[in-house]
Amino acid sequence: MSANPQELATDAPLGELEPVAYFDGAMPTGVTVSRGGRIFVNFPKWGDDVQFTVAEVRDGEILAYPDEATNNTDPDDPGAALVSVQSVVVDPADRLWILDTGSPMFQPTEYGGPKLLCVSLETNEVVKKILLPQDVALPTTYLNDVRFDLRRGDEGVAFITDSSDKGPNGIIVVDLASEESWRRLHDHPTTKAEHPPDFLPVVEGRPLMQRNPDGSTNPMTIGADGIAISADGERLYYCKLMGRHLYSVSTDALCDLSLGDGDVARTVVDEGDKGGAGDGMETDADGNIYATNFEHNAVLRRPDGQWETVAHDPRLLWPDTLSVAADGYLYVTANQLHRQPPYQGGEDEREKPYVIFRVHIGAGPVELR
Repeated sequence: MSANPQELATDAPLGELEPVAYFDGAMPTGVTVSRGGRIFVNFPKWGDDVQFTVAEVRDGEILAYPDEATNNTDPDDPGAALVSVQSVVVDPADRLWILDTGSPMFQPTEYGGPKLLCVSLETNEVVKKILLPQDVALPTTYLNDVRFDLRRGDEGVAFITDSSDKGPNGIIVVDLASEESWRRLHDHPTTKAEHPPDFLPVVEGRPLMQRNPDGSTNPMTIGADGIAISADGERLYYCKLMGRHLYSVSTDALCDLSLGDGDVARTVVDEGDKGGAGDGMETDADGNIYATNFEHNAVLRRPDGQWETVAHDPRLLWPDTLSVAADGYLYVTANQLHRQPPYQGGEDEREKPYVIFRVHIGAGPVELR
């Protein structure tokens, strides 16, 4: 007996993904949503024609934010304007923070490039700029994502992952008042990429490797990437891009400068397999943890120690950054990162448009203020 091909079983989607914005130009990575529903995105300089590295999505248009001047890189002064932004995050005070890698095309950083900018959403002006020193943002550092606890110290602290594929990984802590910063879990095993034969991610049925035009391959070596803070602010969750486990560490330990890195490391907990490899992470005010899963085109949630599926859809080609918004939706970028030339033997296999989706979760963002 033969089957009609139209009657064969297929991979069934789960959840109700709603497209929010489409991108026909450069590839986005980060997304964040203000309390009033304003949507911000960023475009790192990885080879696309990036007209501006941070933008607001407004009435279907993609507009430079906060303005074109802030996005106009000065090659002679990397601290003067944005260089190449990997992440944008609205904090609990409803301000936009911009995480600048200072590393276009993953080049070595120079002082002034790696930085945090705070933009007032009331005035649309930069109100704070924090340049990270070179003993914190190393020449090999790649600043990836950031989370905030505004209750600590005079103005709060920021926690940043260093996902470098060329040097030591770790977590960077920034005191927003003093602008002092320091490294934690520097080159710790839980922040370092895993490699074949111990770890081999598979995307769209193919092992994910750097595929060179000459036919040779190299494993991806990106470490600490995704980051999220618990609803009570006591634990910082993080994961490697090249790895399947979720980890957490005490935020008190990260912030206590009287502790050595070994003391901090002793507070690390391996939270177990999170169901597949992925880079984006988030938490909500109800205590749920969310993680993207690029191996299965999915977003997962852990409400009580057990993972469940929030969304699974063939359109979620490399779900990247997550953002829990006050409207009760979880926003996610799908940018086909794995189809870029470095992973396709020099060919660009991406198919535009890239998309921001959202799915209703009925919970709001963590409010540590």
